[in-house]
Amino acid sequence: MASTRERRIAKELQDIEKDKDNSGVTAEPVDGINLTHLKGTFPGPPDTPYAGGYFTVDIRIPDTYPFKSPIMKFDTKIWHPNVSSVTGAICLDTLGSGWSPVGTIKMALISLRMLLESPNPKDPQDAEVAKMLMESPTQFAQKAHDWAVKFASAPRQSIVRHNYVAEKPAMVVKDDAQRYQGYNKDLIDRFVNMGFDVDKVVEAFNFVGIDRNGGEDYELEEAYMGDITARLLGEQ
Repeated sequence: MASTRERRIAKELQDIEKDKDNSGVTAEPVDGINLTHLKGTFPGPPDTPYAGGYFTVDIRIPDTYPFKSPIMKFDTKIWHPNVSSVTGAICLDTLGSGWSPVGTIKMALISLRMLLESPNPKDPQDAEVAKMLMESPTQFAQKAHDWAVKFASAPRQSIVRHNYVAEKPAMVVKDDAQRYQGYNKDLIDRFVNMGFDVDKVVEAFNFVGIDRNGGEDYELEEAYMGDITARLLGEQ
């Protein structure tokens, strides 16, 4: 007698078969019988380097399904930041912490197809691929397309369509030791708390010639307070 899990999987596979023309995904037992080892397929999304390719995914259904997600990996080699270019392992919340018991095999396959449309290089499975996407998106798109042609039978495109944009270099933020330049933080912050920027306060201290006092806090003379404030307000 079939288990509750097997009945659910069988029903899901029937739904996938009925809706394959709309969803674009398919799934069936590898050996035609075992409902816990499946092969899923879906086409590469249009207007991406994967367009026209046909991708196959290995699907293992755990004993605790649907309370635990299907275990999926790409059989088709693919150049994508969220898929290992070596093993096909996938980094996707839907197949991990983001899984819900109301999820289905079809939903997981559609999520993978969407992942090809919207890669997330900031949460990579393959760091080398992610680095290329963030630094050289056109180079990434070309290589992703080359792999789709070679391994997924995608038609060769003379112009590889993509909407990837290079990441801007992160601004280097000075640490406190650099920003405060040896002045006591509380001393500087008395002016910062008035609404002035740290770096401008430090510049004003340097301009006025305030003693660093070995990095210790102390009370500034009223004349110095006036000079610093004047400098910050652009009066000097």
